Amino acid sequence: MDAIKLMTEGCIKAEKPKFNVGDTVKVHVKIKEGDRERIQMFEGTVIAKQHGGVSETFTVRRTSYGVGVERVFPINSPNVDAVDVIRTGKVRRAKLYYLRDRVGKAAKVKEMLKK
Repeated sequence: MDAIKLMTEGCIKAEKPKFNVGDTVKVHVKIKEGDRERIQMFEGTVIAKQHGGVSETFTVRRTSYGVGVERVFPINSPNVDAVDVIRTGKVRRAKLYYLRDRVGKAAKVKEMLKK
């Protein structure tokens, strides 16, 4: 399908959030509970970005109460309200799956210093 047609139908967001693998992000997710809707934050490190176009997704990992939690978010989903970049990470890999095996400070990504 044509990209302009998909944007008008609401499948593709007009402005995609700008972030890379290794960044610490805060994802604003819409949660529907009965007839009410609220926004929940999910903060963690982006360990992967997949595909492109309509089906583009990104994986965010965080440690919650000593347990690693990963969530996969479609970028163009209407349930993803916003993505805020908190820290820019300095990485040399496209996928950071090696962070799954690390614990504590070893699981951190170095911050990229702005000049």
